[in-house]
Amino acid sequence: MGDTNNQREGATSNAKAGNDFELAAMEYFRKQGISLYQNFKLLIGIDEIQNDYAFDLGSDSEKIIVECKSHKWPHPNDNVPSAKMTVWNEALYYFLLTPNDYRKIFFIFKDYSQKRKEPLAEYYVRTYRHLIPNDVEILEYDETESIGKKLKTDCKSFDAT
Repeated sequence: MGDTNNQREGATSNAKAGNDFELAAMEYFRKQGISLYQNFKLLIGIDEIQNDYAFDLGSDSEKIIVECKSHKWPHPNDNVPSAKMTVWNEALYYFLLTPNDYRKIFFIFKDYSQKRKEPLAEYYVRTYRHLIPNDVEILEYDETESIGKKLKTDCKSFDAT
């Protein structure tokens, strides 16, 4: 399959690529001693109006929630993926509605644009920094190296190795 769906090579669908990335994130956090579960439901909302929302990963015992995004730059021209950035903004809004005692991590697949000389996650933080809540950790995951790089440093400390 070609790269027409802007997902990783070999993915049969966007949903499969997303699920595979969630599993990679679970393994990454497991190696850090953090056990997470997929489709983690948490009550969120404004004031007393609350509803269940399923975060990609999370844990009540660890008090942690994670949203995973495995989007890539649209190749070959590497135009800004505006619709994907809107989805990322929405995910960050959901973090804003969560209880304050939860650790919030936005786990992003590292995809580098040769044309722009910048990974997509770094582009997002640079361009949309004003929409990222202070308590959200942005972690860019390099699948090749199996390492995470913290991109935003004004929140709780986090060893991203």
